[in-house]
Amino acid sequence: MTEDSQRNFRSVYYEKVGFRGVEEKKSLEILLKDDRLDIEKLCTFSQRFPLPSMYRALVWKVLLGILPPHHESHAQVMMYRKEQYSDVLHALRVVRFVSDATPQVEVYLRMYQLESGKLPRSPSFPREPEDEVFLAIAKAMEEMVEDSVDCYWIIRCFVNQLNSKYRDSLPQLPKAFEQYLNLEDSRLLSHLKTCSAVSKLPYDLWFKRCFAGCLPESSLQRVWDKVVSGSCKILVFVAVEILLTFKIKVMALNSAEKITKFLENSHLPTLPDQGSITQQGHPP
Repeated sequence: MTEDSQRNFRSVYYEKVGFRGVEEKKSLEILLKDDRLDIEKLCTFSQRFPLPSMYRALVWKVLLGILPPHHESHAQVMMYRKEQYSDVLHALRVVRFVSDATPQVEVYLRMYQLESGKLPRSPSFPREPEDEVFLAIAKAMEEMVEDSVDCYWIIRCFVNQLNSKYRDSLPQLPKAFEQYLNLEDSRLLSHLKTCSAVSKLPYDLWFKRCFAGCLPESSLQRVWDKVVSGSCKILVFVAVEILLTFKIKVMALNSAEKITKFLENSHLPTLPDQGSITQQGHPP
């Protein structure tokens, strides 16, 4: 039996007895033992498989550029990151933008605004739409990452990735969504068009906020694994899956407002198995 066939046999066996992902976890641990982490291989792994919770923060920090590929530099770099975090937080306290009573996600927002040169003149100034996006992502990330320094840096770099790497791609996602929904269920798309709902779907929630506040944590982590590792198109396939999941309810609604309101307030208990989202030509 060849090495590949042995691996395939073991994978099938593990899955049947309830240990799905054992082989993938071992593969990731091997990648993480390299003296110099291979970014391309880590991206490929994250695209194909959900990251184990115990390694997710580390992999995200490496892929987002918070940590360098070299293991020996990790401790020192994180020390610098922690010092920068403390300095920015101290500056905000001095100018009285935050206090001990300030919610943590708002602290993260003020830190981000200060570092990006967008801190308003007064804490009482109304928030911009981009601030609301940041807060939604921060609130979801806070549930995933316990350490406040790690959490801030991951939020900061995740949002920067959306605003830079995906800046040109995100506006194209509604059109891609329409194309893929047409392939999956043209009748459902026709109903949305009849109700003039296509242009009014909650695209900001789905694509700008990357489903923050829409999906449960376990599912959101799996989606964000893909976003962090280089694929924002996964957001399109998740949106299509949501429409297909709630097809009967959506088909029963006859106005764009009712459809949008329903989708904004509908929460999937969990995403279907990854294979079901990636079949029929959907990328991993």
